[in-house]
Order: sequence, then C-alpha cells, then structure tokens
Amino acid sequence: MLNVVIYPKCGTCRNAVKWFEEKGTAFVKRHIVDERLSAVELKAIHSKSGLPIKRFFNTSGMRYRELVLKDKLPNMTDDECYALLATDGMLVKRPLVYHEDGRVTLGFKADEYELVWQ
Repeated sequence: MLNVVIYPKCGTCRNAVKWFEEKGTAFVKRHIVDERLSAVELKAIHSKSGLPIKRFFNTSGMRYRELVLKDKLPNMTDDECYALLATDGMLVKRPLVYHEDGRVTLGFKADEYELVWQ
C-alpha cells in the first residue's frame, strides 16, 4: 500500500495528494501531527530510502530553526534523529511518501513522482 504522510495545511502536500488522485492511485493519507511516525517506522522508512537522514528533516520549518538543528544534526546519530523526528511531526519533511516495496520520496516534484510512482 502507498502511504502519503502529509500536513493538510501544506500546499506542497496538497499538490502531492492531488497528483495521486489525478493518476487514480490508491493511497492512505496520514496526518503527520495527529498520527506521528514512530522512531521504529522512521528507521524502517529511512533504511529503505537510501537517503541521508538529514533529508527527513523539514529544514525550512520554524521548529527546525527553533531547535538550531542545523548545528546539531551533524553530531547526532541516526537513532537520535529518529527519536527526535518522532517527537514532533512538524520536524518531518513532507510529504513523505513510501511503499512497502521500499520506494520513498520526500517533498513533491512532479517529474520525480512520474519516475518513482508511475
């Protein structure tokens, strides 16, 4: 099943949802604040993605800046990052789209979605 982790007020997230709906793709939406991802889920998604853990952080978000994560992330272990991301959905880059087959995308770029999700 395709999982689309979103924040409903996020325009980028709305664009991703619209893209999947227009393609007729079945998916499950998950509200990142109301249904945060656990550290275990984040670890599983990250390990399949092949992406650096920093990519999972919403680096343009207020919470990221408040916590001065730009300076802290380079010294954090992956497990510390999973634990931190699990505490606050607003820290997670969105939309986070993943499938049990291992495909993962962060953010929304239509050309990337065409390659990964078609």
